[in-house]
Amino acid sequence: MFAELSITSNFTFLTGASHPEEYMRLACRLELPALAIADDNSVAGIVRAHAEGKAIARRVRERQDWDAAHDPIGPPRPAHLPPPPAFPLAHVPRLIPAARLLFTDAPPVTVLPETRAGWANLCRILSAGRLRADKGDCILHLDDLLERPEGLQLLLWPPEAPTETGGAGAWRTQAQRLARRLAGKVHLLMHPLYDGRDGPRFDALAREAELLGIPTLASAAPMMHRGSRRRLADVLSAIRLHCRVEDLGRGALANAERRLRGESEMRRLFAGHEEAVARAGALAGSLTFSLSELRYDYPSEVENDETPAARLARLAEEGLAWRYPAGAPERVRAMMRHELDLIGRLRYEPYFLTVHDIVAFARSRNILCQGRGSAANSVVCFCLGITSVSPEIGTMVFERFVSEARDEPPDIDVDFEHERREEVIQWIYDRYGRHRAGLCATVIHYRGKRAIREVGRAMGLSEDTLSGLSSQLWGFFSSEAMQYERLREIGLDPTDRRLMQTLDLVHQIEGFPRHLSQHVGGFIITEGRLDELVPIENATMEDRTVICWDKDDIDTLGILKVDVLSLGMLTCIRKAFDLLATHHRLHHTLATLPPEDPAVYDMLCRADSIGVFQVESRAQMNFLPRMRPRNFYDLVIEVAIIRPGPIQGDMVHPYIRRRNGEEKVEFPSDALGAVLGKTLGVPLFQEQAMQIAIVGAGFTPEQADRLRRSLATFKKHGSVSEFRELFLRGMRKNGYDEDFAQRCFSQIEGFGSYGFPESHAASFALLVYASAWIKRHHPGIFACALLNSQPMGFYAPAQIVRDAREHGVEVRPVCINASYWDNVMEPDGKGGLALRLGFRQIKGLAEEDASWLTATRGNGYLEVNDLWRRAGLGPAVIERLSEADAFAALGVSRREALWAAKAIAKTEPLPLFALDIEGEAIREAPAQLPEMTLGEQVVEDFVALRLSLKAHPVALLRHLLTPGTPFSGTENGPKSVTDFGSARAAIPAPRRFACEEYPKGHSRPP
Repeated sequence: MFAELSITSNFTFLTGASHPEEYMRLACRLELPALAIADDNSVAGIVRAHAEGKAIARRVRERQDWDAAHDPIGPPRPAHLPPPPAFPLAHVPRLIPAARLLFTDAPPVTVLPETRAGWANLCRILSAGRLRADKGDCILHLDDLLERPEGLQLLLWPPEAPTETGGAGAWRTQAQRLARRLAGKVHLLMHPLYDGRDGPRFDALAREAELLGIPTLASAAPMMHRGSRRRLADVLSAIRLHCRVEDLGRGALANAERRLRGESEMRRLFAGHEEAVARAGALAGSLTFSLSELRYDYPSEVENDETPAARLARLAEEGLAWRYPAGAPERVRAMMRHELDLIGRLRYEPYFLTVHDIVAFARSRNILCQGRGSAANSVVCFCLGITSVSPEIGTMVFERFVSEARDEPPDIDVDFEHERREEVIQWIYDRYGRHRAGLCATVIHYRGKRAIREVGRAMGLSEDTLSGLSSQLWGFFSSEAMQYERLREIGLDPTDRRLMQTLDLVHQIEGFPRHLSQHVGGFIITEGRLDELVPIENATMEDRTVICWDKDDIDTLGILKVDVLSLGMLTCIRKAFDLLATHHRLHHTLATLPPEDPAVYDMLCRADSIGVFQVESRAQMNFLPRMRPRNFYDLVIEVAIIRPGPIQGDMVHPYIRRRNGEEKVEFPSDALGAVLGKTLGVPLFQEQAMQIAIVGAGFTPEQADRLRRSLATFKKHGSVSEFRELFLRGMRKNGYDEDFAQRCFSQIEGFGSYGFPESHAASFALLVYASAWIKRHHPGIFACALLNSQPMGFYAPAQIVRDAREHGVEVRPVCINASYWDNVMEPDGKGGLALRLGFRQIKGLAEEDASWLTATRGNGYLEVNDLWRRAGLGPAVIERLSEADAFAALGVSRREALWAAKAIAKTEPLPLFALDIEGEAIREAPAQLPEMTLGEQVVEDFVALRLSLKAHPVALLRHLLTPGTPFSGTENGPKSVTDFGSARAAIPAPRRFACEEYPKGHSRPP
């Protein structure tokens, strides 16, 4: 038997021309018993091949079960028809994990682990090479391999023309060194070059192997699964080498022969050396290691000899007393006992303790955080302080989060303040060590515009043509007729041969991995060495290390992941809580805000939600008056329904019609009524999609879980549409009519575009309520915190400031003697608070310069030159302050301050020489500068601050846009920064629509 032991997949980025999954599927058809995916200095793609191997085995078993019994829905197979071809399990290819190591001082070697220890050594070798290089590179020396050879089989790659010359760096010298040190573990790899001289070359290699005392082994060394990928392989090489395809020269493949081959083809190619073909199969049979052997050990999290189970139970009880000071309801206690029992049976206590310790560290540093996702339906997570939403709301079940049937680890996502998340990340590295903790990777795939541009450049298309193709992106991934029409519209010839080749290659490269990036926050933390489980490498960001597998890969292998994510609104809310404590002595947390405040819901019904989390977009502001939320669960639905999934699944309008009584709420069965009752018969959450599949279509729990995964990973691994036939057939069997089944499935398909779990929507709804509560009762503090948390959200600082002023907040300009780096609240002299804009609003001003300015301010600056003398600020910094009109409180206009700043750079003497012979200050005669008009002031404000307190730009044109409206601003503008009244008097107040009169189908006017 023959087994292919040195395959290059497209995870050797911009080299291999086929997915690992494609090799596995073709190997099944070729009846290869085993194959090894061996990418260059990488094992990034092997988990996908492993998962595909399991999927093939599952389909084979299903086919065998199908053959064992007739179709339970359709008629049995007639006796005169021959049975379908069988696919015995023996023909399911076995994946051999491997890597091709490229050394700086030796020929390449394909490394094949024999055992789990061999895999650990391979990971340590790759980690050593990756950690001594920049991100994306690997610097390996032969000594790295010789230090850890245990449990490894080696395939030595010869040069295309082995030389007889010696020397320390010669191929034969290094081969002899390996053969001596690792006797019985080294093979000489023979692979065809398809240049007509393979026969003599094989003979020469056989003699070379005899001299070295090592056996030969045959391989096709495929770079693609089928020869039809040859053109794509050349395009990938052109992208890698930054040239056009016609300029590749020797970089192009000579032919399409470097493809996966079966045993008969290999014996024909290696005629006279058939024993090398047989040795490949024999070696594959001795390599018993599988990725299924990888066992992930949670960090034990044992403290003071207390077992993880006892510690978790103790912390949960303490949290129960903290969350329910008046005593927890019996229902909550029962839920907690049930969860602790299930967690104990699955031995997940250390996982919950790890997340608890991370959250506890964040809280000890006053870093606001909150768990979300499916973790939010757990009483244990609520009591540990991981989440802030009581699971009593809604009808969520813990098994959506932790399931004994799925037998997979839970996944807790925790959001931290986006400005301080790095503190948490570095604490994890410090506590567990970089050899035990690392971030997941994210595989960047070719999509849309990148595919068009990179393939188009390699094919020699002009930049104008590429811009035209990119502008019509969606037309090229629809029907052929649509593609033809779109090309005509942009002035291209759809029959042009080069253009058609390019578009065909764009379709082929769609979904190909381009490179590895780091996950936004998915941490892998282990009890033992992480670098013996998976290789570790440097990230682009300083002081971060990552593994080479993405979140789907680690899910496949059942590896724990803690998502340490960032959320700008948490930064805003924490800063607002600090301001409330400072100015009003109110100490709030997310869990202790006054609940169900009618004034908050009244504000949301008016679509007064600029800056409010999740409901600040125009789509949400349009929907809020129609939805009219009156309680917390309404906000849960509000968050979940205005998403691409529910919108594409046509769920929004039916829900609103039923909520408003315009459409009768009906259920096709009592079983589905129990599933959809709380959402008026419209499936809005992922859990409901799964329940519909189980209750209505008869899905097994395994099939429903596969459907759930398909909903969550539509961008990478196909579509939920593959379940269509199974779903429709099950609905028919259970008596549901075809139209209803089709409508249900189209709604479920919509979840392929960002559908929410109910518990996740509940976590986000809490942040909606918290931000809305602060905005309603403390609009100045909310605006101040929002400005101090920028950049985030939909709205620019100018819109945030304008909204605050409309809510009665006095906003004061940047002042050299009153402002700090952050925006602050200060007494307004009337018993209230005014918002003082900070130096952070000035474009191009560094926080360090602002710190020096405030540290040396003392009793205040008296003139522009003081900043240069006392704070040591350079003329460029003083110019930025001048352009922002920060000296207005000193009676110095913008132009005067800018003139003084320019003078510092050119003529200002050093302090020692600033006085004349009689001790009088030497002063230049003041310049007569023209005063700026109001329009010029507004323009300069927006240039320097991105906002203006003097007037809205449209106010300058209002008398032209609205005939009869007088312009009351003076020709030269206001005399001082605070004299805005006459200019703003001409601006009519924007109309605010009441909830009842809000026009349907229109967004709120600006």
